[in-house]
Amino acid sequence: MHQIEPYYNWREVYVAEEDERSPFYKRQYSEFDYTHKLYNYYLHPQWDGFGSSTLYGKIIYADYDEQCVLIELIGEWNDALHNDIMFFKRNVIDPLLNQGISKFALFCENVLNFHSSDDEYYAEWVEEVHEEGGWIACINTRQHVMEEMQSAHLEHYMYFGENYNDLHWRPQKPLIVYQIIDAMVHNRVKRLTY
Repeated sequence: MHQIEPYYNWREVYVAEEDERSPFYKRQYSEFDYTHKLYNYYLHPQWDGFGSSTLYGKIIYADYDEQCVLIELIGEWNDALHNDIMFFKRNVIDPLLNQGISKFALFCENVLNFHSSDDEYYAEWVEEVHEEGGWIACINTRQHVMEEMQSAHLEHYMYFGENYNDLHWRPQKPLIVYQIIDAMVHNRVKRLTY
């Protein structure tokens, strides 16, 4: 897992640690010191911790005019044991909401498992974004993770599922990725060509 880096090809457009409005502003990184662990596996040092011991992320793009953020996640999303949604909501999402962000795309290819608990943080989050016309979408979720999310009825709060699981986002420009996801959420996508 230490070789899986957050997506970095958009760094010429956006860098979270250089964004004064980002919760990770002025964060320092090392290419050599591995401090984050997922159980017995070290993670690449570019991933950002936010209080969880099993879930990490990276804000790879934010556009305050469009009110959107694209976040890549890695690890085990474990609300049952570690209340990961609380850490994620309070330490990452709330600061972004305070900056006017209302559309959240979470890239979940590297989320290995999901374990649910209660849904109060999801309900709070969706209520806050809906007030601003926003949404929460989980993109490219693994099949078993998607099934775990469905069994927790997270479809009441987030967009995810088969329609969101085949987005080839990496070769695109970040604003285009946001626009595609926004169109998917609003059922405006007829056909995507790459």
